[in-house]
Amino acid sequence: MSSGPSAIITAAVTGSIHTPTMSPYLPVTPRQIIDDILSAHAAGAAVAHLHVRDPETGRPNADQDIYREVAEEVKRHCDIVICTTTGGRLGEPIENRVRVVANLQPELSSLNAGSLNFALFQIVKNYPEWKHAWEKEYLESTEDFIFPNTFYTMRQFLTHFQASRTKPEFEIYDVGMINNLALLIANGIVQKPVYLQFVMGILGGIPASLDHLIHLVETARKQIGDFQWSVCAAGRFQFPMTTHALLMGGHARVGLEDNLYLERNVLAKNSGEQVAKLIRIAKEFGIKPATPAQAREILGLKGIDQVNY
Repeated sequence: MSSGPSAIITAAVTGSIHTPTMSPYLPVTPRQIIDDILSAHAAGAAVAHLHVRDPETGRPNADQDIYREVAEEVKRHCDIVICTTTGGRLGEPIENRVRVVANLQPELSSLNAGSLNFALFQIVKNYPEWKHAWEKEYLESTEDFIFPNTFYTMRQFLTHFQASRTKPEFEIYDVGMINNLALLIANGIVQKPVYLQFVMGILGGIPASLDHLIHLVETARKQIGDFQWSVCAAGRFQFPMTTHALLMGGHARVGLEDNLYLERNVLAKNSGEQVAKLIRIAKEFGIKPATPAQAREILGLKGIDQVNY
């Protein structure tokens, strides 16, 4: 094994953006989500970012029984770090979004660091027919949708994180969210060291470009100091931006939540294919994938024996 640096590769396996019409490989049922996480772990991912869906329709939800079913089954098979979402589906009531942290007490969970116009309506025109009636309406509704993550919400969410000893993965969709997080740190609401996930290429957030990534990282260094960070990027920007992140000393996230394709016009059959591709790229530069145990050490996680699943 090389002695080069280790990078945490995360697989976000289903999310709440893509819909079943867009790819036959998008995992929907608990079994499909479990299998996708296991494919990512087998390929070398250290972390799995978890959303869940209605098994019949594929509509994103926050069903606590499904979260538990997936987490327990994955834990039976491997030691991958599970990072639950507190974003949920677009429009999910705020009180439902954080419930998974209190219930599962995971090692890691996302925490969105500000509000934004989270827009998907522009992709509706690409699909003349839909597998389920909810899909078109769900996407079109985002023309008049704000993804709410207020200072009050963040503070309330963090009480659940602290009670469960769950580390926040702060989702940074734009540069102003770094200021939000810096204020929470200054007020003693958030403790360092922090872990940031720069989310790029969502309409309403920061565009996916190298210039913007450098600006995000440098702004965070000035505002926060030392931190761990990762990058995910939407669609065709996934592999260029995650490669840049690795070359800059960061971590990276791939998976079917962010991008349905493995290469141009070739759908990824699972998130594991994307993990394997990124790891091949990383190894060309002497960067090796962190194991789940190494990821726990890098991020300072409480350990898989401390979760409630």
